Amino acid sequence: MSKIIIIGGGIGGISMAYEMRCLAGKEDEVMVVSDSETFHFVPSNPWVAVNWRKPADIKVELAPYLNKKDISFSAVGVKRVHPEENRLELCDGSDLIYDYLVIATGPRLAFEEVEGLGPEGFTHSICHVDHANNAAAAWDNFIQKPGPVVVGAAQGASCYGPAYEFAFIMDADLRKRRLRDQVPMVYVTPEPYIGHLGLGGVGDSKSMMEGLLRERHIKWITNAKVERVEDGMMHVLEHNEDGSEKQRHELPFSYSMMLPAFTGIEAVSNIEGLSNPRGFIKIDKYQRNPSYENIYAIGVCVAIAPLEKTPVPVGVPKTGYMIESMATAAAHNIRDALNGKAPSTEATWNAICLADMGDTGAAFVAIPQIPPRNVTWAKSGKWVHYAKIAYEKYFLHKVRKGTTEPIYERYILKALGINKLK
Repeated sequence: MSKIIIIGGGIGGISMAYEMRCLAGKEDEVMVVSDSETFHFVPSNPWVAVNWRKPADIKVELAPYLNKKDISFSAVGVKRVHPEENRLELCDGSDLIYDYLVIATGPRLAFEEVEGLGPEGFTHSICHVDHANNAAAAWDNFIQKPGPVVVGAAQGASCYGPAYEFAFIMDADLRKRRLRDQVPMVYVTPEPYIGHLGLGGVGDSKSMMEGLLRERHIKWITNAKVERVEDGMMHVLEHNEDGSEKQRHELPFSYSMMLPAFTGIEAVSNIEGLSNPRGFIKIDKYQRNPSYENIYAIGVCVAIAPLEKTPVPVGVPKTGYMIESMATAAAHNIRDALNGKAPSTEATWNAICLADMGDTGAAFVAIPQIPPRNVTWAKSGKWVHYAKIAYEKYFLHKVRKGTTEPIYERYILKALGINKLK
C-alpha cells in the first residue's frame, strides 16, 4: 500500500487527484491537502470582478466530491515540506507521511515586490476569487464616479492573458453602461511588445492585440516596470529595447488591477534540490524532481526558465491545457513507479489560451509552447467568448463528477477545429 498526497485543490490538483485515483491500486491511498475547503475556477475571476459572476457560481465544496471517489481530503494546509523525511508539516501542527508527493499548489502572489501593489495596497487583483470579489465591490463604487483606469501586469509576471481579458471586460462593461467615454484606460505591461504573452508572441498576436486595443481606445506602455503605487497614482518606468531608461510615467487612476509576479509558496521555498531561488519546483521531463524522485510537480508551481532575455523580466505562463497534460503525465509516471518501472510519460507542453473580452475573445495556439513551433496561430471572434463559457461549465462539471476526461482535448480543441496536439 502506498500513500500518494497531492498538495493543492485547484485545476492541477483536482485533475491530478482524479487521474491518480483511477490509476492507483485499490489498496493505495490518494489524498488531497489544500488550504481551502473549496475549489474555485480561477479563469472566471475576471467575470467575478465586474459582477458577471458571483463567487458561489464558480466554487465547489471539495470534500463531498473527493470522498465520493475514495480520495481523502484535508483543508488544513501545508506549512512545510520535509522531503528528506517524506513528511508534510501541516498548519495545525500535525504531520503526514507520504510515499509519493505531487506539488500542485499554484503560486504565491508577490505583491510586496512593488511598493503599494495589491489588495493591501492601492491596486486590485483577479488572481484569487476573494481578491476578485473585493475588486467587484470597488468596481460598483467606481461606476458611480468613473475616472481613469490603469490595468496590466507588474514586472516578473508570468500570466498575461487575464490582464488583457480584464482590460477588455472592463471596456465591455463600461460600454454597456454608456460610461466608456468617461474612462481613459492604459494597459501597462513588462512585455517587450503587445501580444508577447510571455511566449515570444503567438502567430500574429502582436498586430491582432494592438488592433483590439486600438479599437477600444486603450493606450499601452510596454517594457514597463512599476516602480511604486500610491493612492490614485502609479509610477512607471518605460525601458528601451537595450534596457536603458526611455521615459517615466505618472499614471493617475481611479481604479487599477495589476497582476503581480509569482513565487513558489513558503512551504516549498528555500529547500535545496527541490525548488529554485524563486521557490518554483524543479522537475525533469517526467514531472519528477531530480533530487527527490518520489516528488512530482504540476501547474504554475513548476519552474520554467524565461523564454528569452527582455528589457524587463517576463515569465512564462502555464495554461490550462498544459496543466491537464502535466497531471496526466505525473499520474502515469507514479503508476510506473508503483509497478517498479521507470517513468515513461511526458507532458505535452503546448499552449492554448482563451482570452475572453466580454462580448468577443481571442484564442492562441502554440505547438509547442516554446518556439520554433510546428503550429502557431491567433484568432479572435465571438466564438472564443462562448468557448470560455463552455470551459467553465465543463470543468466545474468535472470537479463535481470526478471524471478524468481532459476538458481541453474533448471540448476546447474541438471548438478550435484541432483533433490532436503533438
